[in-house]
Amino acid sequence: MIQAKQALLTALADSLQQIAPGSNAVAAFESPKQAAHGDFACTAAMQLAKPLKANPRELATRLIAALEATPAFQHWVQSLEIAGPGFINIRLKPAAKQAVVAEVLGAGAQFGHRAATGKHVMVEFVSANPTGPLHVGHARQAALGDALCSVFKTQGHDVTREFYYNDAGVQIATLANSTQMRLKGFKPGDAEWPEAAYNGDYIQDIADAFLAKETVKADDREFSASGDINDLDGIRQFAVAYLRHEQDLDLQAFGLKFDNYFLESSVYSGGQLEAAVQRIVDAGKTYEEGGALWFKSTDYGDDKDRVMRKKDGGFTYFVPDVAYHVNKYERGYTQCINIQGTDHHGTIARVRGGLQAQGLGIPEGFPDYVLNKMVTVMKGGEEVKISKRAGSYVTLRDLVDWTSRDAVRFFLISRKADTEFVFDIDLALKANDENPVFYVQYAHARISSVIRKWAAEMGGDVTGVAGADFSLLTAPTEEALMLKLAAYPDMLTGAAQGLAPHDIAFYARDLAGAYHSYYAAERVMDQAPELSRARVALLVATRQVLANALTVLGVSAPEQMSREAAQDQPETE
Repeated sequence: MIQAKQALLTALADSLQQIAPGSNAVAAFESPKQAAHGDFACTAAMQLAKPLKANPRELATRLIAALEATPAFQHWVQSLEIAGPGFINIRLKPAAKQAVVAEVLGAGAQFGHRAATGKHVMVEFVSANPTGPLHVGHARQAALGDALCSVFKTQGHDVTREFYYNDAGVQIATLANSTQMRLKGFKPGDAEWPEAAYNGDYIQDIADAFLAKETVKADDREFSASGDINDLDGIRQFAVAYLRHEQDLDLQAFGLKFDNYFLESSVYSGGQLEAAVQRIVDAGKTYEEGGALWFKSTDYGDDKDRVMRKKDGGFTYFVPDVAYHVNKYERGYTQCINIQGTDHHGTIARVRGGLQAQGLGIPEGFPDYVLNKMVTVMKGGEEVKISKRAGSYVTLRDLVDWTSRDAVRFFLISRKADTEFVFDIDLALKANDENPVFYVQYAHARISSVIRKWAAEMGGDVTGVAGADFSLLTAPTEEALMLKLAAYPDMLTGAAQGLAPHDIAFYARDLAGAYHSYYAAERVMDQAPELSRARVALLVATRQVLANALTVLGVSAPEQMSREAAQDQPETE
């Protein structure tokens, strides 16, 4: 069906030029709101009506005549009809839908993937300062970022996963001071304990390791403790390395590895920050007021101008962000996406403005942003707010330990990033259809069970089903399942273009639902041999696309599963 759709789109583009030469009409199909209306819908006649000053239904009639004359529509289309103000509903021949089975079986794990584009994409996400364990907000960013990277790879792009963090500054100083206070025997609640200090038990763990003169190794650094409680700089470096190691363990539990770690300090030490500021000054986009250097960010859509350099000579926090993104651009990335909390919304205009002001040719709208809202964790009907390890929040590793990596990944990607999300621990542990990740994984396992039974009864394997007679697949639930399989490649492209990895989770649930409906309506075993073989081929294709979608999400595709409900029984003919 993929081949058929491309042929039909080419024919549509040619026909549009025939009835409206030189027009900008886009050849595209939509999905009808109701399946009974057909397989594709075309709105081109309505789009052309105004510029051509023509009646849209009359245009639709002319377009249908042109389409029916093309070899592609003659070969693949069963009927064309006009609906409403000028919609064209397209109903495919069964062979067009059935072709997707062979296409999936032929492509396997590469079904839905596009050829290499040479485009270099960076996704920066998590980017937590090493001041404590990764919390549930970081977990959501990890799920979003990793899935989005996988989506981009299916589109043929080169993808870099980058983790940016500050290894100096006020927060790191607070971390060092908190650890030193623990080393001196003080703890939260003592009169001497600073109000701004970090209170989690992990601070005591750092202090104990420092006293023991341990060596800690993270993905991007290694440091050995001196054991000297007065060595504040050594405490700082050790604490940073210790927590980077802890964060790496969090990420390993999540099944995520970054390609690159970028330190905020490097934009200072390398002179990149000063160079960026000077370019903005030279462009005439700054002014002095009250002893501070101001950026004319209102010229770029900000609600007010922003201080770049404070009276004390220090830079405000968005300035290193600007220098960092110049660095990204100069590294050759044609698209950069930042996944951050919604509290970063206010920085978007000033960062993009700071980039535009430098005259480096950086595209407008660079970088892209995906902003995510908070996650609330519920257990036993009550909100969980505190982790003993972290002190005041639930950590990424808590979620994985309480449920599973698969559940955390699927749940946190199953809603749009800009919506608040309730992570229900009890739901994530259920082994029934209420649990969305179980629902999808169980479809994969159920298919595997049927295929194993068929192969056992046939005394062979499924390698030969690609040669089955797919024209036998005519049941309504079979057609619905095949249409859903055919939608996978375009869904991936849309998810990449829209920075919407949640689309894959939505699709996986829909595909699982289409399979479960098919399973309830049709039988595979105890059928005429050729029909049984064709249906097994459809099952193999469905299992493959489910596995492909789950792989993009970083979720496993199990071959066997059990469930609470006793009503599930594989075919036993």
